[in-house]
Amino acid sequence: MTKYDPDLWNADLAPTTEAQRTWDWKAYAALWVAMVVCVPTYMLAAGLIAEGMSWDQAVLTVMFGNIIVLAPMILIGHAGAKYGVPFPVLLRSAFGTKGARIPALARGLVACGWFGIQTWVGGSAIYVILNGLSDNAFQGAALPFLGIDITQTISFLAFWALHLFFIKNGTESIRWLETYAAPFLIAMGLALLGWAYVTAGGFGAMLSTPSQFGPGGAKEGKFLITFIAGLTAMVGYWATMALNIPDFTRFAKSQKDQIIGQMIGLPLPMALFAFIGVAVTSATVTIYGEAIWDPVALAGRMGGMGVVFALAALIVATLTTNLAANVVAPAYGFSNLSPGRISFRMGGYITAGIGIAIFPWKLLESAGGYLFTWLIGYSALLGPIAGILIADYFLLRHCRLNVEDLFRHDGQYGAQRGWNMAGLSALIIGILPNLPGFLHAAGVVDSVPPIFDTLYHYAWFVGVFVAGCLYLVFSRGRVLPAVASHIPEGGE
Repeated sequence: MTKYDPDLWNADLAPTTEAQRTWDWKAYAALWVAMVVCVPTYMLAAGLIAEGMSWDQAVLTVMFGNIIVLAPMILIGHAGAKYGVPFPVLLRSAFGTKGARIPALARGLVACGWFGIQTWVGGSAIYVILNGLSDNAFQGAALPFLGIDITQTISFLAFWALHLFFIKNGTESIRWLETYAAPFLIAMGLALLGWAYVTAGGFGAMLSTPSQFGPGGAKEGKFLITFIAGLTAMVGYWATMALNIPDFTRFAKSQKDQIIGQMIGLPLPMALFAFIGVAVTSATVTIYGEAIWDPVALAGRMGGMGVVFALAALIVATLTTNLAANVVAPAYGFSNLSPGRISFRMGGYITAGIGIAIFPWKLLESAGGYLFTWLIGYSALLGPIAGILIADYFLLRHCRLNVEDLFRHDGQYGAQRGWNMAGLSALIIGILPNLPGFLHAAGVVDSVPPIFDTLYHYAWFVGVFVAGCLYLVFSRGRVLPAVASHIPEGGE
């Protein structure tokens, strides 16, 4: 048996065996439903309505954006299902056995930021439940240094600890949670919709408000610009998952399962939950006299047992989204840095530790919208990685990988001392056109030439196209060895 390099292999990074391939199409559909139902998705259409869209235009934009992002999901997921390798290992094909650590770590650090924020959201839901049932008996003075009271601290740590259970038990436990949570979350979303309709006697004026882009509207003739920018935002929303989807598709029973499951689980549920957010918020204008977009705030206003059910659903929704979207990727990414020392489980613990260390409540308090601009913008800048992966796997290698060499520095992917300069150069150059607009949106610079702001509106698409094309140019003339049939499973 060919020897693998210990700094490239451990049991978690190794290709999945037949026994580990337990995910059918229903599991992937459930995974996406459980990830889709979360606070940001609920509020997603709000920004589009604020830009002048009618409710139906906003919901359709959300759906179309997710149909677009479904393409890279399925394409990049193809390699995971075919070869059973996770995202950090797949990166070695395009970036080299050592160079792959850079994009893997970049993806992981974005997830760590979102992990902390989502954990704070879940902890806040627990805090609201406790005070809603006790007439605010658990509110107290802020603790020194932390800046939050003792119950907020305990609520945050309790929700954080829930993640540790699933990290300890690995991806199969996450699949179990996503599968059983999905129907519960759908039922709770529809129940919330029914409550809003009955209580308000209809969904209110918002759903009858016409688009501002029509004749005589405040933004007449500007629909296409807003629509394309909205599509880019929707694609950017799942840009990170579009990269590390092999972390999940490597467990697929078949290629068909991952394709059908994702097609069913992503676009329509996103559109449905966006509609629920719009419709329920519309009803709150009638019920409470104001539009309440934040579901945590809405649950707090509902009172009685309604607040318990609503926030319990919110806790489950946040947990399922956080585990799948913000734990799996960095866990594999950190493991890839030092496979001999860091397992998937240890990588997950590191992610959880960073989630506490960043003090997410302080970040949200001090940075607010800027933090989300940074995180969403950073995610959009990961588009070049997607372009390079698709160009490498489909156009350059025609879906043929030497799996054995993915775990060896002296194989075809370890050339140039483990650094594939074609991939790394394409990545850097692919990011550059979006960088000025990103820095402007994040508030780092006061102004940039308008062309860069325009490019940034299409950041993901620009990054995918530029980096993918450059990678093919830089890789021109490469001779690809035959694919090895052996897949290393450990030892000699």
